Amino acid sequence: MAADGGVQSVRRAIGLLGCFGGGDASLSLSDLSRRMDLSTSTTHRLARTLTAAGFLEQEDRTGRYRLGPSITELGQLSFHRRGLHRIAPELAELARITSATVDLAVRNDRHAVILSGGSLNPDSGVGLRRPLHSTALGKVLLAWDPEGSADLEALGPLRALTGRTIVDHAELRTELDRVREAGYALNDGESGDGVRTVAVPVLDRRNHARYALAVRSTPLVISDARISWFAAHARTCARALEVLLIPPAERRLRPSS
Repeated sequence: MAADGGVQSVRRAIGLLGCFGGGDASLSLSDLSRRMDLSTSTTHRLARTLTAAGFLEQEDRTGRYRLGPSITELGQLSFHRRGLHRIAPELAELARITSATVDLAVRNDRHAVILSGGSLNPDSGVGLRRPLHSTALGKVLLAWDPEGSADLEALGPLRALTGRTIVDHAELRTELDRVREAGYALNDGESGDGVRTVAVPVLDRRNHARYALAVRSTPLVISDARISWFAAHARTCARALEVLLIPPAERRLRPSS
């Protein structure tokens, strides 16, 4: 029973930190309690424990909570150990060639989380997390996932963001088959009207997507006739990112010359 209680406490602590994953820089105790669906006293104990460990900090004037220095430290360690500090020139060059917004993302549960790119709002954090089912980034991460598409039902109900969003699991499975066959994913107004995105995988030796790379613009720029051109340039960049982001023993083998 004690072990079960410990697991519950850990899950609650993780959930509380996850409350800051949206666009809010700080949250009050009542905000956290409501989002966690916990009593104020329980939420306060969790917040106090996380503050003592540096994962949260409390503003002196307002009493509101924000992410603390321990989160910043771990984030910086992860960013550099993944090699993400080395990729800015590659993303910038792809953006220059295509005149499109370029983003790199990784899967986290039901979302594609953008790690680097032009879609992020650094002040608010808006744009950091994107649904898997309605984005080209997400489709790539699903199509080349180690588990394949067998876990699509685990995504839960697929919310419609526009009239073009795929909301049926069987239709999404068919779409992922098409993505794998084509070698790229297309988001044609499925997450926002007037937006078209082409995404490709950054693959490892097992042909699993470690990351997804996307170029985003409008249908006028990424026209039907130029989709393959954008996909080809994204693939070239993705191969460069494989060298920068994936350990040598886990990289895809290069064809012999």
